[in-house]
Amino acid sequence: MDAVNVPGSMRLVMPGNVRALDPAPAMFDAMLAGWTRQQQSRLLARKTIADRMSLVRRFALFNGTYPWEWTAEDVEAYFSAQVSGPLPLAHSTVRGQQSDLRLFCTFVTDARYGWAAACLEEFGRAPVQVCHDWNTADHVADYEGRPGRRALTYDELQALFDAADERVESIRGRGRKGVLSAWRDAVLLKAVYAYGTRRRETAMLDLHDLRHNPRAKAYGRFGALEVRFGKASRGSPPKCERSRYSPGVSSRNSPGPGLGRGLRWPA
Repeated sequence: MDAVNVPGSMRLVMPGNVRALDPAPAMFDAMLAGWTRQQQSRLLARKTIADRMSLVRRFALFNGTYPWEWTAEDVEAYFSAQVSGPLPLAHSTVRGQQSDLRLFCTFVTDARYGWAAACLEEFGRAPVQVCHDWNTADHVADYEGRPGRRALTYDELQALFDAADERVESIRGRGRKGVLSAWRDAVLLKAVYAYGTRRRETAMLDLHDLRHNPRAKAYGRFGALEVRFGKASRGSPPKCERSRYSPGVSSRNSPGPGLGRGLRWPA
């Protein structure tokens, strides 16, 4: 395939009849613009693209060099600094950033896009892959959370739900504004626990998403939840899935293990 027809190629981003006064930053910006186009053609999410662009810029700023000058030692120096500061990055974050940086290097070194040849002609050096097995982390564990963080006990969960309900009663008893907001927060806490939804999935919920569950008839129309904005795969729209109800939610306003009573206005 001709490089000019590939989204993100050098000839589609940089005009051939214009020469930049400062070619190094112009080439770097063009590389990022080309990589943005290449990812857009794969239908990746805007946030994913923006986060990757930000990482590449931070990496270049940290080392004070451009992609055609990067070495494997630059990768080791950057991530060593990220994990040795007062607020070290989590293992999963480091591994994700290393993967993104590897993808960028793969893009600029791919002959189909023409960036390596352009850098070699302009600067006498071509970008190379600087992320390899010896300076990047492997994904070997299913769970990468911090061991010091544990799940709440049932008593702690009950105390959390009761505190949310008491806040509703307190605001209503004082005749103050914010009863609806407090009640919404209390319901969301129980819904997240009961249905196991993610942040975006929870934020996009509607009352019409509540469904009957033939396996849990006692819960009525609160037996299942239709998640319309589930976690999407790469290049795909949000998944639509049904999340089953997990019994065990009870509070002062929803006696017994039923979220359904908790969704009603407090008596």
